[in-house]
Amino acid sequence: MMEHLKRSFDYIVNHKGPHNLPLIGRADWNDCLNLNCFSEHPGESFQCFGPSEGPVAESVFIAGMFVKYGEEYAQLAELLGDQAEADRARKEVQIMYDAVLKDGWDGEWFVRAYDAYSHKIGSKECEEGKIFIESNGFCSLAGIGVKEGLAQKALDSVKKYLDCEYGVMILQPAYTVYHLELGEITSYPPGYKENAGIFCHNNPWVSIAETVIGRGDRAFEIYKKTCPAYTEEISEIHKTEPYVYCQMVAGNDAYLPGEGKNSWLTGTAAWTFCNISQYILGVYPTHKGLQVDPCVPSDFGDYTVTRKYRGATYNINVKTNGSQKGVKSMTVNGQAVEGNIIPFVEGQSEYNVEVVM
Repeated sequence: MMEHLKRSFDYIVNHKGPHNLPLIGRADWNDCLNLNCFSEHPGESFQCFGPSEGPVAESVFIAGMFVKYGEEYAQLAELLGDQAEADRARKEVQIMYDAVLKDGWDGEWFVRAYDAYSHKIGSKECEEGKIFIESNGFCSLAGIGVKEGLAQKALDSVKKYLDCEYGVMILQPAYTVYHLELGEITSYPPGYKENAGIFCHNNPWVSIAETVIGRGDRAFEIYKKTCPAYTEEISEIHKTEPYVYCQMVAGNDAYLPGEGKNSWLTGTAAWTFCNISQYILGVYPTHKGLQVDPCVPSDFGDYTVTRKYRGATYNINVKTNGSQKGVKSMTVNGQAVEGNIIPFVEGQSEYNVEVVM
C-alpha cells in the first residue's frame, strides 16, 4: 500500500505545468472540464478526442488535494519510521502550497485551473465561469491560505457568488456559448450539470472547509441545503425520492431551479457522512487515537456520539456552551486529558468521554 501511495505522490511531483501546478491530464474530478481534448465536431468524444496529456493545462483543485493528502502520506511514513520520506513529502507539499498562493490565488478566491494556453479558468479575468466551487472548497479544506486569511476570503466569495436557496452552485456565471478549449462543461444548458448546476458531491467540501476556519453556523447551513431530511418540504420542487441524494440539483440559471437530477448516481452520501461525523460533530480518527474537535452551530446544543474504533466503544458527551469551535476541556474515564485526542489504550473496551467546548 505504501508503495502505491508513493507512486501516486510522485506522479504529481513529476507531472507539473508552467505554474508548478499539477497537470490535469484528461480531466480531474470534473470529467467535463476537458482542457486538453478539443472536440470540434459532433461524435468526437469530449474526454477521449485529442492529446489528453498537456502539455500545459493545470488543475488548482488537484493541487489542493495534493497538499491535504500529501501531509497524510507524510504522517504514514513517519508512523512507519521512515522520517526521510516524511521530510521529503512535506518539502514537496510546501512547494505545492507556495505554488497555489503564487499562481492559484485570484485576489478574492482560488483559480480553478489553467487551460492548454495557460489562460486562467475560474478567474475575475473570465467573462463567464469566473468562480468555481472545487478549488475554493478543497484548497480551503486542505488548509491552504488559512493562516494568511485567504481561505476565509475564498469561502466568503463562494457564499456571495455561488450560494443559492438549494445549495452551492459549481460555477458562476454560467457558460452561454461553447468553448472549444473548455469542452463538455460548456455544452450543457445554463444551470444544469457541470454548467452552474448544484453538485451535491462537492457541497460537503465547502462545509468541511467552513469547519476548518471555525464557522459552524455556515457549515451546518450548507449541510442542510442538500440533506434529504431537510429538503423533504420542497419535494414538489425537488421531484426525486425524499430519502436519497441527487447527483445534481438545477441551479439558479436553470429553467426549473431546485429540481433534482440523477438520484443515487453520486458519491455524496460518503462525503456527507465524513463531513457530519468527522468535521461537524468532530469525531476524527488519528494515528494516536480518536480526536474530538467539533464545529457546530451556536444553537446546536449538547449532543452524544457513540463510536466503534479499534475494537472499543467510545461514549462521547459534548457540552457546546453555545460555542461553534474549540475544546476547553476533556476527561476520559474520569481522568483529565490534555488536548483533544483520546489516548488509545491497548485492550481497553470502553471509553467514557466528556468534552466541554
